[in-house]
Amino acid sequence: MRQKNRATKQLENQLQRSIKGQKMLSKRDYLLSQLLEMLRVACFPVGVRYQVAMKFLFWRFSHTVLTTFCLLGLTAASGPESNIPDMELKIGIVQRFGAEATAKLQLEPIKGDRLKLKFKAGNKQQTLVTKNPVKLETVMQALPQPAVEEVVILGTYRTFETAEDSANKWRSQGMEVEIAQPERWQVWAKRDVYSTPLLRRLLLQNIQASTKEKVYLDTKILKQVPRVSWVVDGNRYSPNDLEISTEKNLIRVNKSEKPENARLYAGRLNLQPNAYGTYTLVNQVPLETYLRGVVPYEIGTDAPTAALEAQAILARTYALRNLRRFAADNYQLCADTHCQVYYGLKGAASKTDQAIASTKGKVLTYKNELVDALYSSTTGGVTASFSDVWNGDDRPYLRPVLDAATNFWDLSKQSLADEKNFQKFINTQQGFNESKWNVFRWRKETRLEDITKDLQKFLQVKNSPHAKFKTIQAMAVVKRSQSGRILELAVKTDHSTFILHKDEVRSAFAAPTSTLFYIEPLNKGKPELWGYAFIGGGLGHGVGLSQTGAQNLAKLGWSSPKILQFYYPGTEIQILSKEIKL
Repeated sequence: MRQKNRATKQLENQLQRSIKGQKMLSKRDYLLSQLLEMLRVACFPVGVRYQVAMKFLFWRFSHTVLTTFCLLGLTAASGPESNIPDMELKIGIVQRFGAEATAKLQLEPIKGDRLKLKFKAGNKQQTLVTKNPVKLETVMQALPQPAVEEVVILGTYRTFETAEDSANKWRSQGMEVEIAQPERWQVWAKRDVYSTPLLRRLLLQNIQASTKEKVYLDTKILKQVPRVSWVVDGNRYSPNDLEISTEKNLIRVNKSEKPENARLYAGRLNLQPNAYGTYTLVNQVPLETYLRGVVPYEIGTDAPTAALEAQAILARTYALRNLRRFAADNYQLCADTHCQVYYGLKGAASKTDQAIASTKGKVLTYKNELVDALYSSTTGGVTASFSDVWNGDDRPYLRPVLDAATNFWDLSKQSLADEKNFQKFINTQQGFNESKWNVFRWRKETRLEDITKDLQKFLQVKNSPHAKFKTIQAMAVVKRSQSGRILELAVKTDHSTFILHKDEVRSAFAAPTSTLFYIEPLNKGKPELWGYAFIGGGLGHGVGLSQTGAQNLAKLGWSSPKILQFYYPGTEIQILSKEIKL
């Protein structure tokens, strides 16, 4: 459907009123009115967004200037614009390529374009140009002699937020650390500081002697390593770094054999080594273009306009605040739910493009600083504080809010930290923003054998001494937050009794999709314990905006600023500037 830029419409109306007020049209004014009509037709083709920038001065007997241009991409937002240029981001779209020996990636130019491949061959820079697809393949290369690869691991975590809190605690003790994500998030002793076997072992002994932290040395003996190779014009190449670009700045990437699975990315690509002995395919893309590959996949293209605008502002804020996540691998953000879902331009739509354009440069701030713009699919009826889910300082604007258009449950009087109140709340289904959503409330029954396997696997990954158990004897929630999230869940096994904290609970068990649940032991008519029922609500961490709730509020007529103020009390929307702390 053709959609007209609001600024353009306002300008047309203003011009028409001015012209009607004159008895005669000058030749210049007549041409100007015709140009505006052409603008209406030309600048808004179906399915594509164009940026329109206009400067207009209209005086009866003065010089009139109208500058109009249309650019493939986005429609310019009305109002003041950011004084910071559209920065280029580095997004890891394929993070650990080569972890599987059979891994393949196909890169293709769009029709009429060519791939340009730049790499070093010896000490010389080499460039290849081809109009054909290029298939990157992993081959295992034997080493002349075995190599030792090791790192001191200071902790393993479900999320970056908890890993960063741990990293900051180590830094406060004078240790240099880095955050990595080989699979789960980990905190490592910084490799270029603790760079020899002796230094790493001295560090490990010192930590073990002075603290109770479960730190360990991860040592691997490598006999072969993955190398990436490809063929162009019958010649095979295998450098460590590869830069891929095209004249039209559009490249298709396909991780499968099916052409329909290809994703279209704007900007450039880099294949580069990462910290785990494999490779990462990094997309270098401007921020506003990146958002075109985020918003449709995070909230959908059919969401109401106000919800799309709120999502665009949050996605922009989130990206800018989280550029540090993958410093260990020399890029900034990932492309999955550990960051924000980013699948390129294949799913871009005019409605989401318009929401991005109308909010161009807008970010959410608290006291002139970018907020921690966390959001999730559903909250289960109540948002969570930051510390309900992760370790670290609370954010004043991230606190429990009843996720409903009317405040029918007073959280200050009926605290969800109380188990009776909580179970009553979970068994209430009507009146919430998310009431009609299929994962708003859920019940999942799981056999004790499956719970045991999940928990053992989780504890083994964490290198926990509690992983040696064979049977679970009992489980119980022992502490909840004001938003009802589980803060502590006790587990008694044949080996020991221990506590799972906060987001560890979701990692330890496959059944719950949030930490907003309670458990019931099940016997299934037998004397022994059969398993547990997990009864809860929501999908995700529940901190900040609910994407489902925002859509309901938008349907009720709420504006995007009102929606954001509801989920992030005390914040304000600002145009990005150098004065705002990133």
